[in-house]
Amino acid sequence: MTTRSWLLGFVLAVFFLSGSPLQAQKAAARKAVAKKPAPAALPFPPTLPNGERVVTDTSDAFLKPTDTLVDGVAIAKTAPTVDFLYFPRQDYEGKPWSNWGDSLAINGKYYASIGDHYSQLSSKGDPNLIGNAFVFEYDPQKKSFRELVDVRKLLNMPEGHYVPAKIHGRLDMDDEGWLYFSTHRGSTTVTVDKYHYQGDWIIRVRPNDRKADVLACGPVPKHCIPNSVLDPTRKIFYGGTAAGEKSDGSSVRFFAYDVDKKKVLFDGPNGPSRYMIFAKSTGKVYFTPGKEDGVGQLVCFDPDQPGPPTPINTELGLRSATQETPQGIVYTVSKGGKAGESLLFAFDTATETATELGPAQVGSMNYITTIDADPTGRYLYYIPGAHGGSERDGSAVVQFDVKTKTRKVIAFLHPFYQEKYGVTVAGTFSSAVDPDGSKLYINWNANRGGKVWDCCALTVIHIPESERQP
Repeated sequence: MTTRSWLLGFVLAVFFLSGSPLQAQKAAARKAVAKKPAPAALPFPPTLPNGERVVTDTSDAFLKPTDTLVDGVAIAKTAPTVDFLYFPRQDYEGKPWSNWGDSLAINGKYYASIGDHYSQLSSKGDPNLIGNAFVFEYDPQKKSFRELVDVRKLLNMPEGHYVPAKIHGRLDMDDEGWLYFSTHRGSTTVTVDKYHYQGDWIIRVRPNDRKADVLACGPVPKHCIPNSVLDPTRKIFYGGTAAGEKSDGSSVRFFAYDVDKKKVLFDGPNGPSRYMIFAKSTGKVYFTPGKEDGVGQLVCFDPDQPGPPTPINTELGLRSATQETPQGIVYTVSKGGKAGESLLFAFDTATETATELGPAQVGSMNYITTIDADPTGRYLYYIPGAHGGSERDGSAVVQFDVKTKTRKVIAFLHPFYQEKYGVTVAGTFSSAVDPDGSKLYINWNANRGGKVWDCCALTVIHIPESERQP
């Protein structure tokens, strides 16, 4: 072997034994990441700068679009004024604090729910760690919250018993002023016999004096209630359920419960997984059995002839729905996601026919879980990106004109709140339009630096009159 060959071999051996410069750089980077200190724990309760309880802003930044905005979507010409504040009772870290159930604006107030998503059955010395959910009333004049229900306190379950950490159905008010809702689990691991699970609860509260009643536990035994709607006149509470235990194998069930008689009127299989249409003019309820993706055939339950829901010759998408408009129309939106783009539909409650109105999404996000019609029946409001990620489209708040079938963003709330207050509004399952059409309430799952979101915040969007002409 020549001296030159020997030297070359020696250099190559050292190179491979020690690793290439690129490998060394990667190893150093990995080491640096491994030593990176953990992020500081987020403070609870969440607060605004300078101890402010509520902030009010209007800015041209609300009208600045993102690069994801699709062709054909308009932007409002006048920026709204927006009130922003955090929900109370978020005094400890949730898993995470979140909203999952739709909200209600009525009689000059806004009603919304949040939960901590805990599933532990032992407090381990900390009473906050059992799981809890709350219902609040918000007064837009006073810009303040009033707590109506502390679910854990109301149920008063013994140590080691299941306590719900979510309100996943709607909040609805009957004709006598009682507010109704159902509870839901934080995890499938706790809705089992080991933790004395009998089923979830139907609860009502009277806002004027905060009197709360537990109406039923387990109207469908051993089932949670993630989906609900109330007939406010007939006092029938409708629910779609989920089996408490995964191994149960039970399908989603549909039930009708008479809240005055405290009696189940109907309980059957093939129920609605996430949302129902309620036609106040007829009292009938419609849903797509066990289906939230894409488009499916509707079935109808008639309380005047209680029995298994019967199929009707109509198909639509139903991840969320509005209340019935003065024109007798209920508007719905399909889930989108893997099923494709989210689509809007108009369902005529008199003829039981549906019309597809077109796409709902305005950017990259297509999951919409709450949709509201204004009192005139002309404008719909919704927020794409329900389960996180709405900020990718600027946390766009959308107005859909059913007359012209056009989409318009009335506000891009991101990155304004992140840059000014250190919070990203990341998605919502809970919004409502004021009965006078001037305000849109949104209960946000908000991110102050967590993985997806860590707390709940309210925005009240004062919609400029020029952006909602009749």
